[in-house]
Amino acid sequence: MHFNYSNLLTWNNLSIVLDVLIIWYLVYRLIMLIRGTKAVQLAKGIVFIFIVRIIAGLLQLHALTCIVDQIVSWAVIGIIVIFQPEIRRGLERLGRTPFFNGHGESAHAQSVKMVQELDKAIQYMSKRRIGALITIQQDTGLDDYIETGIKLDADITGELLINIFIPNTPLHDGAVIINNNRIAVAAAYLPLSDNTMIPKRLGTRHRAAVGISEVTDAVTIVVSEETGGVTITRNGRFLVDLSRDEYLKYLNAQLVPKEEKKLPWIRRVVNRVWKWGASK
Repeated sequence: MHFNYSNLLTWNNLSIVLDVLIIWYLVYRLIMLIRGTKAVQLAKGIVFIFIVRIIAGLLQLHALTCIVDQIVSWAVIGIIVIFQPEIRRGLERLGRTPFFNGHGESAHAQSVKMVQELDKAIQYMSKRRIGALITIQQDTGLDDYIETGIKLDADITGELLINIFIPNTPLHDGAVIINNNRIAVAAAYLPLSDNTMIPKRLGTRHRAAVGISEVTDAVTIVVSEETGGVTITRNGRFLVDLSRDEYLKYLNAQLVPKEEKKLPWIRRVVNRVWKWGASK
């Protein structure tokens, strides 16, 4: 018996697969966006409500079904209100993509510049044994920890990072959190790890760096004030006493995206459509 595979390769089937993949990707990005924030608990509550609705329908609990239906009917407005910070952050990231900012500095160039400024600060502080704790947000949100710090919203420069961690200054105690290639806050509090594998010679900064890496995917840099050694943590792992070449190689691999190929013809089409729409 010969099976005709061409029947599967129809536009209807391909559109279904594409539809599922897009929805899966959007859900995945939403989960990564709210991970590590208070919105996670709210998302669990929403999922619980939907589970209750399904069970109530199956058991024909009419009163409970009616109540849950009323809650669900207002869920769209509730989700917009509850997840407003995450939605805003997601739209801001979308607006910063090279496609929409063709004439702006690319994500690759911004990341290269950030690593250079981090290197400048690390070298200065390491040689002088100035303790430092710097966390760079990745996909997982760090809003809960950003709220504990002092807001800066400043450009990343080596000089500013050095000034923040100078001993006996108001901002030196705590972590600097970098988000979207900007210094979001200083003097932020990070969770301490209970990992018994952390050498006892490492202090509170290192435990905080490992702690944040256990609950988020952030890249965290520690400069030891005792030895001047550089440590990097991510995803529960820590790399201790890295040389300059080693930490630069790691930071470039983790923080610097590959340079995207420019698509000038797409931008020309978009610009022409935009001008045509504006003239109507």
